[in-house]
Amino acid sequence: MGEFEVPADAYYGATTMRARGNFPISELRLQRGFIRALGLIKQQAAQVNRDLGLLDPTLSDAIVRAAQDVVEGELDRWFVVDVFQTGSGTSTNMNANEVIGNRAIELLGGGKGSRDPIHPNDHVNLGQSSNDVIPTAIHVAAAEGIAHRLLPALGMLEASLRAKSAQFWPVIKTGRTHLQDATPIRLGQEFLGFAGQVERGRRRAQVAVDELLELALGGTAVGTGVNTHPEFARRVIAALAEVTGLPFRETGNHFQAQSTLDSVAAASGQVRTVALSLYEIANNIRLLGCGPRAGLAEIALPAVQPGSSIMPGKVNPVICESVTMVAARVLGNDATVAFADATGSLFELNVMMPVAAYCLLESIELLAASAGNLAEQCVDGIEATGNGPASVERGLMTSTALAPRIGYDAAAAIAKEAYASGRTIREVARERTDLTEAELTELLDPETMTEPGLGRAGGE
Repeated sequence: MGEFEVPADAYYGATTMRARGNFPISELRLQRGFIRALGLIKQQAAQVNRDLGLLDPTLSDAIVRAAQDVVEGELDRWFVVDVFQTGSGTSTNMNANEVIGNRAIELLGGGKGSRDPIHPNDHVNLGQSSNDVIPTAIHVAAAEGIAHRLLPALGMLEASLRAKSAQFWPVIKTGRTHLQDATPIRLGQEFLGFAGQVERGRRRAQVAVDELLELALGGTAVGTGVNTHPEFARRVIAALAEVTGLPFRETGNHFQAQSTLDSVAAASGQVRTVALSLYEIANNIRLLGCGPRAGLAEIALPAVQPGSSIMPGKVNPVICESVTMVAARVLGNDATVAFADATGSLFELNVMMPVAAYCLLESIELLAASAGNLAEQCVDGIEATGNGPASVERGLMTSTALAPRIGYDAAAAIAKEAYASGRTIREVARERTDLTEAELTELLDPETMTEPGLGRAGGE
C-alpha cells in the first residue's frame, strides 16, 4: 500500500500508523490485561517456534525478551490502536508484532523500523493469525482478570458480609416483603443473605473462567490451521497454562472458536449476574440506612464524605451509589458483548472482537474494584441502630404466630384492629382471645419467630 511515515522514536510500524489514521474514533484502547495477554502469546510462540526448529535461537531469544517488556507494561504507550477498528483486531495484533519486533531488533543492536533481522510477520507472528491470536488473547486476559482480580475481591466482600452477619445476629427487627411489614427477622439473617449472594457470585465467576479456558490458537486464518506446525498450538497453550497458573487447553473445534464469541458472551453473562447481585446488595444496604431521622435508619453507614454542597451535615450512601452505577455499566457492556456475538459472527470469523474484549475486561475490572471498595469503605464500618428492634413489638405481622392457634381469619381481624387503633397485636389479642399472658408471650416472642427458617450465623 506504499510508504507511510512513522515517528522516529516509535516502536510501532507502518501498519499501526495506518490504523491510527484509519480509526480516529475514540480515546479508548484495549486494556493492560489484554496487552499483557498478547505479550504472553507472542513470547511463548517464539519459544515454541525455536524448539520446533522454525525460528533461529538468536531471533527467538530477542523476541522473548522484547515480549517480556510488553508483558510487564514497559511498552504500553506504543499500543495506540483504537478499540473501534478492524473487527478481527488485526490492527492490534500487528501493533503487537511491530512493537515486539522493533524492540527485539533494538536489543540485537539494530535500528527500529528496519525489519532486519526480525520481521513482524515472518518471525513475531510465525504460526499465528490475528484470527486466532485475538480471541485467544481475549480469553487469556478475561480469565486472568476474573481469577486474579474479581474472585479475590468477591471473597473479600463475602468475608465482610459474613462478619457483619455474625455481629448483627442478636439484632431482631421487622422483616419486609413487597416493601410492607412482615414477620421478624434477624439483621444478621439479612446480611447472611447478602453473603450468600456473593458466595454464589463467586461460583458464577468461576464458571465464567471455565468458559474461557478453551483457546482458539492454532486455527490461524479460518480454523484449518494453515501455515502452522501441528504441535505449535498445543505447546504454546501448555506454556500459557504454566505461566498463568490457569488450565488453558486447545479447543477441539477451531471453526467455532474463531467464528463466534459464544464463550465470551457466556462469561459476560455470568459477570452480569454478579453485577446484579452487587446492585441488589448495595441497594438494600442504602435503604436500610436511609434517614437518619425520616427514614428506616436500621443501620448506620460509615460517613466517608460530605453529601451536599448546600445542606450542611448531610451524609449520603455514596459507596453504594458507586456500586449501582458500576452495575449499570456492566449491564450495558453485557448487551454489547451479546450483540457482538450475535451479529459479528460472519462465516469463518467474528468481526466484532475488539469491542467485545474491551467491554468484558472493563466489566471485570469495574466489578473487582467496586466489590473490594464496598467491603472496605462501607460494609466493614456498618453499625446497627436501635430502630429495627424498636419496631418489632408494634409490628402487625407478629399476628402470623397466632394463626395456628386461633385461625387465619381471627388473626387477620386482630391485625386489622391493631392497625386501626394504633395498638399492638398483644394488646388486641388480650381482648379478643382466651390466650393467657404466658401463651401470648410464648407465641409472640420475636426471637422464636426467627428460628424455624434455615440460616444461622456462620453457615447456611
